[in-house]
Amino acid sequence: MTTDTAIDSRIQVVLIDDDPHLRQALSQTLDLAGLKILPLSDATGLQARLGRDWPGVIVSDIRMPGIDGLELLNQLHAQDPELPVLLITGHGDVPLAVQAMRAGAYDFLEKPFASDALLDSVRRALSLRRLVLDNRSLRLELSDRQQLSARLVGLSPQMQRLRDQIGALAATKADVLILGETGGGKEVVARALHDLSNRRNGPFVAINAGALAESVVESELFGHEPGAFTGAQKRRIGKFEFANGGTLFLDEIESMSLDVQVKLLRLLQERVVERLGGNQQIPLDIRIVAATKEDLRHAADQGRFRADLYYRLNVAPLRIPPLRERGEDALVLFQHFADAASLRHGLPRHELQPGQRAMLLRHSWPGNVRELQNAAERFALGLELELEGMSQHMPASSSGLSDQVEAFERALIAAELTRPHNSVRSLAEALGIPRKTLHDKLRKHGLIFSGGGSDDNE
Repeated sequence: MTTDTAIDSRIQVVLIDDDPHLRQALSQTLDLAGLKILPLSDATGLQARLGRDWPGVIVSDIRMPGIDGLELLNQLHAQDPELPVLLITGHGDVPLAVQAMRAGAYDFLEKPFASDALLDSVRRALSLRRLVLDNRSLRLELSDRQQLSARLVGLSPQMQRLRDQIGALAATKADVLILGETGGGKEVVARALHDLSNRRNGPFVAINAGALAESVVESELFGHEPGAFTGAQKRRIGKFEFANGGTLFLDEIESMSLDVQVKLLRLLQERVVERLGGNQQIPLDIRIVAATKEDLRHAADQGRFRADLYYRLNVAPLRIPPLRERGEDALVLFQHFADAASLRHGLPRHELQPGQRAMLLRHSWPGNVRELQNAAERFALGLELELEGMSQHMPASSSGLSDQVEAFERALIAAELTRPHNSVRSLAEALGIPRKTLHDKLRKHGLIFSGGGSDDNE
Protein backbone atom coordinates (compact mmCIF):
# COMPACT_ATOMS: atom_id res chain seq x y z
CA MET A 1 0.00 0.00 0.00
CA THR A 2 1.10 3.59 -0.57
CA THR A 3 1.88 6.18 2.08
CA ASP A 4 1.85 9.96 2.16
CA THR A 5 5.66 10.14 2.00
CA ALA A 6 7.09 11.93 -1.04
CA ILE A 7 8.91 9.67 -3.46
CA ASP A 8 12.69 10.01 -3.39
CA SER A 9 14.04 11.81 -6.46
CA ARG A 10 16.67 9.04 -6.81
CA ILE A 11 13.94 6.53 -7.72
CA GLN A 12 14.01 6.02 -11.48
CA VAL A 13 11.02 3.72 -11.95
CA VAL A 14 7.76 3.41 -10.01
CA LEU A 15 6.32 -0.04 -10.80
CA ILE A 16 2.63 -0.59 -10.04
CA ASP A 17 0.97 -4.00 -10.38
CA ASP A 18 -1.48 -5.77 -8.08
CA ASP A 19 -0.11 -9.20 -9.07
CA PRO A 20 2.63 -9.89 -6.49
CA HIS A 21 4.38 -12.54 -8.63
CA LEU A 22 4.57 -10.32 -11.74
CA ARG A 23 5.54 -7.32 -9.61
CA GLN A 24 8.40 -9.31 -8.08
CA ALA A 25 9.61 -10.60 -11.45
CA LEU A 26 9.55 -7.15 -13.08
CA SER A 27 11.22 -5.59 -10.04
CA GLN A 28 14.04 -8.14 -10.30
CA THR A 29 14.49 -7.42 -14.02
CA LEU A 30 14.75 -3.66 -13.44
CA ASP A 31 16.93 -4.04 -10.38
CA LEU A 32 19.42 -6.31 -12.18
CA ALA A 33 19.66 -3.65 -14.90
CA GLY A 34 20.91 -1.19 -12.26
CA LEU A 35 17.74 0.88 -12.02
CA LYS A 36 16.43 2.23 -8.71
CA ILE A 37 12.82 1.14 -8.42
CA LEU A 38 9.84 1.51 -6.12
CA PRO A 39 7.34 -1.38 -6.45
CA LEU A 40 3.73 -0.63 -5.41
CA SER A 41 0.63 -2.81 -5.27
CA ASP A 42 -1.75 0.06 -6.11
CA ALA A 43 -1.69 3.68 -7.26
CA THR A 44 -3.63 5.24 -4.40
CA GLY A 45 -2.16 8.65 -3.51
CA LEU A 46 0.64 8.38 -6.06
CA GLN A 47 -0.07 11.73 -7.72
CA ALA A 48 0.36 13.61 -4.44
CA ARG A 49 3.68 11.89 -3.82
CA LEU A 50 5.24 12.94 -7.13
CA GLY A 51 6.50 16.48 -7.60
CA ARG A 52 6.05 18.03 -11.02
CA ASP A 53 9.76 17.68 -11.74
CA TRP A 54 10.20 14.15 -10.42
CA PRO A 55 12.91 12.67 -12.69
CA GLY A 56 11.63 9.10 -13.19
CA VAL A 57 9.05 7.14 -15.18
CA ILE A 58 5.93 5.15 -14.30
CA VAL A 59 5.29 1.52 -15.27
CA SER A 60 1.74 0.45 -14.47
CA ASP A 61 -0.69 -2.33 -15.20
CA ILE A 62 -3.94 -1.17 -16.79
CA ARG A 63 -6.41 -3.36 -14.92
CA MET A 64 -6.07 -2.87 -11.17
CA PRO A 65 -8.52 -2.46 -8.30
CA GLY A 66 -9.11 1.10 -7.16
CA ILE A 67 -7.30 3.43 -9.56
CA ASP A 68 -6.70 1.68 -12.91
CA GLY A 69 -3.94 2.53 -15.37
CA LEU A 70 -6.03 4.91 -17.48
CA GLU A 71 -7.27 6.87 -14.49
CA LEU A 72 -3.71 7.03 -13.15
CA LEU A 73 -2.49 8.33 -16.52
CA ASN A 74 -5.10 11.11 -16.46
CA GLN A 75 -4.22 12.05 -12.87
CA LEU A 76 -0.49 12.19 -13.48
CA HIS A 77 -0.77 14.12 -16.74
CA ALA A 78 -3.06 16.65 -15.11
CA GLN A 79 -0.03 17.46 -12.93
CA ASP A 80 2.72 16.97 -15.52
CA PRO A 81 1.70 16.17 -19.12
CA GLU A 82 5.31 15.27 -19.99
CA LEU A 83 5.74 12.49 -17.41
CA PRO A 84 6.35 9.17 -19.25
CA VAL A 85 3.79 6.50 -18.30
CA LEU A 86 4.30 2.93 -19.64
CA LEU A 87 1.26 0.66 -19.48
CA ILE A 88 1.21 -3.15 -19.20
CA THR A 89 -1.75 -4.80 -20.91
CA GLY A 90 -3.34 -8.20 -21.24
CA HIS A 91 -4.35 -9.44 -24.68
CA GLY A 92 -7.90 -8.19 -24.28
CA ASP A 93 -6.74 -4.76 -23.21
CA VAL A 94 -5.01 -3.78 -26.47
CA PRO A 95 -7.87 -1.47 -27.65
CA LEU A 96 -7.74 0.11 -24.20
CA ALA A 97 -3.99 0.56 -24.54
CA VAL A 98 -4.40 2.22 -27.94
CA GLN A 99 -6.87 4.59 -26.32
CA ALA A 100 -4.29 5.29 -23.62
CA MET A 101 -1.61 6.03 -26.23
CA ARG A 102 -3.92 8.58 -27.78
CA ALA A 103 -4.38 10.07 -24.29
CA GLY A 104 -0.62 10.51 -23.92
CA ALA A 105 0.82 7.22 -22.63
CA TYR A 106 4.48 6.83 -23.57
CA ASP A 107 4.26 3.12 -24.53
CA PHE A 108 2.39 -0.10 -23.80
CA LEU A 109 3.62 -3.65 -23.47
CA GLU A 110 1.33 -6.62 -24.16
CA LYS A 111 1.70 -9.63 -21.87
CA PRO A 112 3.70 -11.76 -22.11
CA PHE A 113 6.66 -9.55 -23.07
CA ALA A 114 10.41 -10.08 -23.04
CA SER A 115 12.51 -8.47 -20.33
CA ASP A 116 14.59 -6.70 -22.98
CA ALA A 117 11.45 -5.03 -24.35
CA LEU A 118 10.64 -3.61 -20.91
CA LEU A 119 14.22 -2.42 -20.32
CA ASP A 120 14.45 -0.82 -23.76
CA SER A 121 11.20 1.09 -23.28
CA VAL A 122 12.10 2.22 -19.75
CA ARG A 123 15.57 3.42 -20.79
CA ARG A 124 14.16 5.39 -23.74
CA ALA A 125 11.56 6.92 -21.43
CA LEU A 126 14.22 7.90 -18.89
CA SER A 127 16.31 9.54 -21.63
CA LEU A 128 13.26 11.50 -22.77
CA ARG A 129 12.50 12.49 -19.17
CA ARG A 130 16.03 13.83 -18.67
CA LEU A 131 15.78 15.84 -21.87
CA VAL A 132 12.39 17.29 -20.86
CA LEU A 133 13.65 18.31 -17.41
CA ASP A 134 16.86 19.80 -18.84
CA ASN A 135 14.83 21.90 -21.28
CA ARG A 136 12.41 22.86 -18.51
CA SER A 137 15.32 23.95 -16.32
CA LEU A 138 16.85 26.01 -19.14
CA ARG A 139 13.51 27.72 -19.85
CA LEU A 140 13.09 28.50 -16.17
CA GLU A 141 16.63 29.86 -15.94
CA LEU A 142 16.03 32.08 -18.98
CA SER A 143 12.72 33.25 -17.54
CA ASP A 144 14.38 34.01 -14.21
CA ARG A 145 17.10 36.03 -15.92
CA GLN A 146 14.50 37.99 -17.87
CA GLN A 147 12.56 38.62 -14.67
CA LEU A 148 15.67 39.89 -12.93
CA SER A 149 16.62 42.15 -15.84
CA ALA A 150 13.11 43.61 -15.84
CA ARG A 151 13.10 44.20 -12.07
CA LEU A 152 16.71 45.22 -11.52
CA VAL A 153 17.29 47.43 -14.52
CA GLY A 154 20.84 48.39 -15.38
CA LEU A 155 23.77 47.66 -17.68
CA SER A 156 26.59 48.39 -15.24
CA PRO A 157 28.93 45.58 -14.13
CA GLN A 158 27.74 46.17 -10.54
CA MET A 159 24.14 45.38 -11.44
CA GLN A 160 25.08 42.42 -13.58
CA ARG A 161 27.03 41.04 -10.63
CA LEU A 162 24.08 41.66 -8.28
CA ARG A 163 21.71 39.80 -10.64
CA ASP A 164 24.16 36.88 -10.82
CA GLN A 165 24.37 36.75 -7.02
CA ILE A 166 20.58 36.79 -6.65
CA GLY A 167 20.25 34.02 -9.23
CA ALA A 168 22.80 31.89 -7.36
CA LEU A 169 21.24 32.46 -3.92
CA ALA A 170 17.56 32.27 -4.82
CA ALA A 171 17.43 28.49 -5.17
CA THR A 172 19.21 27.89 -1.85
CA LYS A 173 17.79 27.83 1.68
CA ALA A 174 20.28 30.40 2.96
CA ASP A 175 19.07 33.44 4.88
CA VAL A 176 20.25 36.65 3.23
CA LEU A 177 21.40 40.04 4.51
CA ILE A 178 20.82 42.92 2.08
CA LEU A 179 23.05 45.96 2.50
CA GLY A 180 22.08 49.19 0.84
CA GLU A 181 21.28 52.86 1.22
CA THR A 182 17.75 54.22 1.57
CA GLY A 183 15.89 54.15 -1.72
CA GLY A 184 18.26 51.64 -3.30
CA GLY A 185 15.70 48.87 -3.87
CA LYS A 186 16.19 46.49 -0.95
CA GLU A 187 12.61 45.21 -1.04
CA VAL A 188 12.84 44.70 -4.82
CA VAL A 189 15.86 42.46 -4.25
CA ALA A 190 14.08 40.59 -1.45
CA ARG A 191 11.03 39.95 -3.64
CA ALA A 192 13.26 38.75 -6.46
CA LEU A 193 14.94 36.26 -4.10
CA HIS A 194 11.49 34.98 -3.10
CA ASP A 195 9.96 34.83 -6.57
CA LEU A 196 12.92 32.98 -8.07
CA SER A 197 13.06 30.44 -5.24
CA ASN A 198 11.20 27.21 -4.54
CA ARG A 199 9.13 29.25 -2.06
CA ARG A 200 7.56 31.36 -4.79
CA ASN A 201 4.12 29.85 -4.12
CA GLY A 202 4.39 30.60 -0.39
CA PRO A 203 3.77 33.96 1.29
CA PHE A 204 6.11 36.93 1.02
CA VAL A 205 5.74 38.99 4.18
CA ALA A 206 7.47 42.37 4.40
CA ILE A 207 7.83 44.25 7.67
CA ASN A 208 9.77 47.41 8.53
CA ALA A 209 11.19 47.00 12.01
CA GLY A 210 11.93 50.71 12.18
CA ALA A 211 8.26 51.57 11.73
CA LEU A 212 7.07 49.44 14.66
CA ALA A 213 6.62 50.90 18.11
CA GLU A 214 8.76 49.20 20.75
CA SER A 215 5.61 48.21 22.65
CA VAL A 216 4.20 46.11 19.79
CA VAL A 217 7.24 44.83 17.91
CA GLU A 218 7.42 41.47 19.74
CA SER A 219 3.71 40.83 19.33
CA GLU A 220 3.87 41.76 15.63
CA LEU A 221 6.82 39.48 14.95
CA PHE A 222 6.21 36.53 17.27
CA GLY A 223 2.45 36.72 17.96
CA HIS A 224 0.77 36.33 21.34
CA GLU A 225 -1.73 34.24 23.26
CA PRO A 226 -4.83 35.64 25.03
CA GLY A 227 -3.87 37.29 28.31
CA ALA A 228 -0.18 37.59 27.40
CA PHE A 229 -0.35 41.28 28.35
CA THR A 230 -2.97 43.90 29.10
CA GLY A 231 -5.33 44.18 26.15
CA ALA A 232 -4.37 40.84 24.59
CA GLN A 233 -7.88 39.42 24.40
CA LYS A 234 -7.39 36.90 21.61
CA ARG A 235 -4.62 34.96 19.93
CA ARG A 236 -2.54 36.79 17.34
CA ILE A 237 -0.44 35.05 14.70
CA GLY A 238 2.90 36.86 14.32
CA LYS A 239 4.63 37.74 11.08
CA PHE A 240 7.17 34.91 11.36
CA GLU A 241 4.45 32.31 11.76
CA PHE A 242 2.33 33.91 9.04
CA ALA A 243 5.29 33.65 6.63
CA ASN A 244 5.66 29.90 7.25
CA GLY A 245 6.44 28.13 3.96
CA GLY A 246 7.61 31.39 2.40
CA THR A 247 9.89 34.37 2.96
CA LEU A 248 9.92 37.08 5.61
CA PHE A 249 11.60 40.36 4.64
CA LEU A 250 12.73 42.26 7.71
CA ASP A 251 13.83 45.78 6.77
CA GLU A 252 15.78 48.18 9.01
CA ILE A 253 16.89 45.33 11.23
CA GLU A 254 19.38 47.67 12.90
CA SER A 255 16.47 49.38 14.68
CA MET A 256 15.47 46.26 16.66
CA SER A 257 16.08 46.30 20.41
CA LEU A 258 18.71 43.98 21.86
CA ASP A 259 15.97 41.94 23.58
CA VAL A 260 14.19 41.30 20.28
CA GLN A 261 17.53 40.51 18.64
CA VAL A 262 18.03 37.68 21.16
CA LYS A 263 14.69 36.14 20.16
CA LEU A 264 15.46 36.56 16.47
CA LEU A 265 18.81 34.83 16.91
CA ARG A 266 17.10 31.86 18.59
CA LEU A 267 14.52 31.69 15.80
CA LEU A 268 17.25 31.69 13.14
CA GLN A 269 19.16 28.92 14.90
CA GLU A 270 16.28 26.65 15.94
CA ARG A 271 13.60 27.47 13.33
CA VAL A 272 10.85 27.58 15.94
CA VAL A 273 8.68 30.43 17.21
CA GLU A 274 6.98 30.76 20.57
CA ARG A 275 4.09 33.21 20.91
CA LEU A 276 4.18 35.67 23.79
CA GLY A 277 2.40 34.13 26.77
CA GLY A 278 2.55 30.66 25.22
CA ASN A 279 4.59 27.53 25.82
CA GLN A 280 4.18 25.78 22.47
CA GLN A 281 7.17 25.80 20.14
CA ILE A 282 5.90 26.11 16.57
CA PRO A 283 8.30 24.75 13.90
CA LEU A 284 8.92 27.06 10.96
CA ASP A 285 9.91 26.45 7.35
CA ILE A 286 10.89 30.01 6.56
CA ARG A 287 13.57 32.05 4.88
CA ILE A 288 14.65 35.30 6.51
CA VAL A 289 15.82 38.13 4.29
CA ALA A 290 17.04 40.98 6.49
CA ALA A 291 18.04 44.42 5.27
CA THR A 292 19.95 47.33 6.71
CA LYS A 293 21.31 50.70 5.66
CA GLU A 294 23.89 50.68 8.49
CA ASP A 295 27.25 48.99 8.96
CA LEU A 296 26.13 46.26 11.39
CA ARG A 297 29.71 45.36 12.25
CA HIS A 298 30.30 48.93 13.41
CA ALA A 299 26.98 48.88 15.30
CA ALA A 300 28.07 45.64 17.01
CA ASP A 301 31.36 47.24 18.05
CA GLN A 302 29.38 50.07 19.62
CA GLY A 303 27.09 47.64 21.46
CA ARG A 304 23.98 48.63 19.49
CA PHE A 305 23.70 45.32 17.64
CA ARG A 306 24.47 41.79 18.82
CA ALA A 307 27.69 40.49 17.31
CA ASP A 308 26.42 36.88 17.29
CA LEU A 309 23.31 37.93 15.35
CA TYR A 310 25.46 39.90 12.91
CA TYR A 311 27.65 36.88 12.17
CA ARG A 312 24.58 34.64 11.90
CA LEU A 313 23.03 36.97 9.30
CA ASN A 314 26.21 37.80 7.42
CA VAL A 315 26.62 34.36 5.83
CA ALA A 316 25.10 35.44 2.50
CA PRO A 317 25.33 39.25 2.19
CA LEU A 318 24.09 41.11 -0.89
CA ARG A 319 25.26 44.68 -1.41
CA ILE A 320 23.10 46.94 -3.55
CA PRO A 321 25.38 49.55 -5.15
CA PRO A 322 24.18 53.15 -4.74
CA LEU A 323 23.08 54.82 -7.95
CA ARG A 324 26.07 57.19 -7.94
CA GLU A 325 28.35 54.16 -8.47
CA ARG A 326 26.39 52.78 -11.40
CA GLY A 327 27.32 55.26 -14.13
CA GLU A 328 25.01 55.20 -17.13
CA ASP A 329 22.43 53.11 -15.26
CA ALA A 330 20.95 56.46 -14.23
CA LEU A 331 20.03 57.09 -17.89
CA VAL A 332 18.74 53.55 -18.42
CA LEU A 333 16.60 53.64 -15.27
CA PHE A 334 15.34 57.17 -15.88
CA GLN A 335 14.08 56.38 -19.37
CA HIS A 336 12.59 53.09 -18.09
CA PHE A 337 10.60 54.83 -15.34
CA ALA A 338 9.66 57.77 -17.57
CA ASP A 339 8.33 55.47 -20.31
CA ALA A 340 6.33 53.49 -17.74
CA ALA A 341 4.85 56.70 -16.31
CA SER A 342 3.97 58.01 -19.78
CA LEU A 343 2.15 54.77 -20.55
CA ARG A 344 0.36 54.82 -17.20
CA HIS A 345 -0.84 58.41 -17.66
CA GLY A 346 -1.64 58.03 -21.36
CA LEU A 347 0.91 60.69 -22.32
CA PRO A 348 3.36 60.80 -25.26
CA ARG A 349 6.88 59.55 -24.63
CA HIS A 350 9.49 62.25 -23.95
CA GLU A 351 13.11 61.91 -25.06
CA LEU A 352 15.91 63.19 -22.86
CA GLN A 353 17.94 66.00 -24.40
CA PRO A 354 21.77 65.92 -24.30
CA GLY A 355 21.95 68.54 -21.55
CA GLN A 356 19.45 66.61 -19.46
CA ARG A 357 21.41 63.39 -19.91
CA ALA A 358 24.58 65.09 -18.79
CA MET A 359 22.76 66.47 -15.74
CA LEU A 360 21.50 63.01 -14.79
CA LEU A 361 25.03 61.62 -15.05
CA ARG A 362 26.50 64.42 -12.90
CA HIS A 363 23.93 64.10 -10.11
CA SER A 364 24.99 62.19 -6.95
CA TRP A 365 21.47 60.76 -6.30
CA PRO A 366 21.38 60.87 -2.49
CA GLY A 367 17.90 59.32 -2.61
CA ASN A 368 19.06 56.62 -5.04
CA VAL A 369 16.52 54.86 -7.29
CA ARG A 370 13.54 56.24 -5.37
CA GLU A 371 14.69 59.81 -6.04
CA LEU A 372 15.32 59.02 -9.70
CA GLN A 373 11.90 57.40 -10.10
CA ASN A 374 10.19 60.49 -8.73
CA ALA A 375 12.20 62.72 -11.09
CA ALA A 376 11.28 60.48 -14.04
CA GLU A 377 7.59 60.68 -13.09
CA ARG A 378 7.74 64.51 -13.12
CA PHE A 379 9.56 64.43 -16.45
CA ALA A 380 6.89 62.16 -17.96
CA LEU A 381 4.21 64.62 -16.79
CA GLY A 382 5.94 67.38 -18.76
CA LEU A 383 7.35 69.20 -15.73
CA GLU A 384 10.82 70.75 -15.70
CA LEU A 385 13.58 68.31 -14.87
CA GLU A 386 14.92 69.52 -11.52
CA LEU A 387 17.21 67.64 -9.20
CA GLU A 388 18.51 68.54 -5.78
CA GLY A 389 21.09 71.29 -6.36
CA MET A 390 20.61 71.15 -10.16
CA SER A 391 18.26 72.21 -12.91
CA GLN A 392 18.23 71.71 -16.64
CA HIS A 393 19.17 75.39 -17.04
CA MET A 394 22.27 75.17 -14.84
CA PRO A 395 25.54 76.48 -16.30
CA ALA A 396 28.04 74.15 -17.90
CA SER A 397 30.50 72.20 -15.80
CA SER A 398 33.68 73.98 -14.76
CA SER A 399 35.79 71.12 -16.17
CA GLY A 400 37.82 71.68 -19.32
CA LEU A 401 36.42 71.50 -22.84
CA SER A 402 38.06 68.15 -23.56
CA ASP A 403 36.54 66.58 -20.44
CA GLN A 404 33.12 67.96 -21.27
CA VAL A 405 33.31 66.62 -24.84
CA GLU A 406 34.30 63.19 -23.50
CA ALA A 407 31.44 63.20 -21.01
CA PHE A 408 28.99 64.34 -23.68
CA GLU A 409 30.10 61.60 -26.10
CA ARG A 410 29.83 58.98 -23.38
CA ALA A 411 26.35 60.20 -22.42
CA LEU A 412 25.14 60.04 -26.04
CA ILE A 413 26.37 56.47 -26.51
CA ALA A 414 25.00 55.39 -23.13
CA ALA A 415 21.62 56.90 -23.95
CA GLU A 416 21.50 55.04 -27.27
CA LEU A 417 22.32 51.80 -25.43
CA THR A 418 19.04 52.19 -23.55
CA ARG A 419 17.10 51.84 -26.81
CA PRO A 420 16.36 48.44 -28.40
CA HIS A 421 19.08 47.32 -30.84
CA ASN A 422 19.46 43.71 -31.98
CA SER A 423 22.99 44.15 -33.37
CA VAL A 424 26.10 46.30 -33.17
CA ARG A 425 25.41 47.39 -36.76
CA SER A 426 22.02 48.79 -35.74
CA LEU A 427 23.59 50.67 -32.82
CA ALA A 428 26.39 52.07 -34.99
CA GLU A 429 23.93 53.24 -37.65
CA ALA A 430 21.82 55.00 -35.02
CA LEU A 431 24.91 56.87 -33.81
CA GLY A 432 26.12 57.55 -37.35
CA ILE A 433 29.57 56.02 -36.87
CA PRO A 434 31.37 52.95 -38.30
CA ARG A 435 31.23 49.73 -36.31
CA LYS A 436 35.00 49.77 -35.77
CA THR A 437 34.75 53.27 -34.28
CA LEU A 438 31.84 52.15 -32.09
CA HIS A 439 33.84 49.20 -30.74
CA ASP A 440 36.72 51.55 -29.92
CA LYS A 441 34.46 54.03 -28.14
CA LEU A 442 32.63 51.34 -26.18
CA ARG A 443 35.98 50.04 -24.96
CA LYS A 444 37.26 53.57 -24.26
CA HIS A 445 34.26 54.53 -22.14
CA GLY A 446 33.84 51.15 -20.45
CA LEU A 447 30.36 50.64 -21.92
CA ILE A 448 28.78 47.26 -22.72
CA PHE A 449 26.45 46.41 -25.61
CA SER A 450 24.09 43.66 -24.41
CA GLY A 451 21.90 43.32 -27.50
CA GLY A 452 22.00 40.59 -30.15
CA GLY A 453 24.88 39.31 -32.24
CA SER A 454 27.75 41.60 -33.15
CA ASP A 455 27.38 40.81 -36.89
CA ASP A 456 31.08 41.58 -37.29
CA ASN A 457 31.40 39.05 -40.08
CA GLU A 458 28.65 40.45 -42.24
